[in-house]
Amino acid sequence: VMCVFADFERRVIVERTVAGLAAAKQRGVKLGRSRKLSAAQIAEARQLLKTAKADAIAARLGVGRSTLFRSLRQEQRT
Repeated sequence: VMCVFADFERRVIVERTVAGLAAAKQRGVKLGRSRKLSAAQIAEARQLLKTAKADAIAARLGVGRSTLFRSLRQEQRT
């Protein structure tokens, strides 16, 4: 009997979550984690890579090397 109530409650929670996400999208809210580097910072990093090491550039921008390279790859795709 308790299983039926738990299942019903779970469905209600999922329904509300989906409705809330749809409403947020309609309002133009960007969902998910924000970008660590802006487009300007990525462009700056791309220029600096010609003369400086990735470790120094990442430290200057306040991110790790992997974040720097991931941002450069993602920016290149778009």
